[in-house]
Amino acid sequence: MSSTLELCEKLFDTKDVYKLFQIEKTATEKELKKAYYKLSLLVHPDRVPEAQKHDATEKFKLISKLYETLSDKDKRALYDEQGIIDDDDDNLEGKLNNWLELWRKLFKPITTEDINNYEKSYVGSDLEKADIKKAYLNGKGCINYMMNSVPFMKVEDEPRIQEVVRKMIEEEELPEYKAFTQEPEMKRKKRHKKYARESKEAKEILAKIEAKNKKQADAAGSTSLEQAIMHRQKARGEGFSSLLDNLMAKYGNEDDDEAISLEDLGKSRGKKKGQKKSATKKDKDEPQLHTVKNGKVKKR
Repeated sequence: MSSTLELCEKLFDTKDVYKLFQIEKTATEKELKKAYYKLSLLVHPDRVPEAQKHDATEKFKLISKLYETLSDKDKRALYDEQGIIDDDDDNLEGKLNNWLELWRKLFKPITTEDINNYEKSYVGSDLEKADIKKAYLNGKGCINYMMNSVPFMKVEDEPRIQEVVRKMIEEEELPEYKAFTQEPEMKRKKRHKKYARESKEAKEILAKIEAKNKKQADAAGSTSLEQAIMHRQKARGEGFSSLLDNLMAKYGNEDDDEAISLEDLGKSRGKKKGQKKSATKKDKDEPQLHTVKNGKVKKR
């Protein structure tokens, strides 16, 4: 049976846990938690298509095990000093429900209200301006690229965004790209038709979700709504990562200093010997935020 680090190399092409989480060795518990959240969203079993569920599940169990290791002071010290992760009392296959419950305890659902409140504070802010600037440069003025990179940017925002960019061009903060200042009318019309169609599809998705969750708890409904919104936003590249960071910082579980261990988690559940684990609920309709190819997690 492969060790945890061997499995890490097989699934993610690296044995460096810090590299996998994209954090420094000196990362705090809060930084580790945020990194785990962002990475786990890519491979959460309930957030990928059915065809990818098996591979995503294996990756999710692994990164949860790695997070639990780095959250434990002694286990982290052993890994830092000797590059070893204790696998003596480890059974990833039998702990999926525990990992999922750990994840739910760490991260509360992001509600529609959270997203709306964040959007109000984001639009017109310095952070949005920085995202616009970065998207403009990376896309060399392509508005289609900017639409997929700047959170909450819609076709209705184009006049405002153009004004922001033109001002930065005038002040020589940005170079002038003809793809932006002289965009062909045909390209603009095509983009507007595309987003009008996607907007209609998004409304239909939300209508189906509201009907399905009419009698369910608010938390379940808000989670599905958040996923539908993220589907319509198409993950928005680097801008989306920035959005996740700020949502986590503002609305995430505030108790960052308290690591939840699997042992404590099992005790709190009060599970009796011989009792079967409940099956994890699957939601086949939830979209994939990112893709996993050749063992590597890639953003769109």
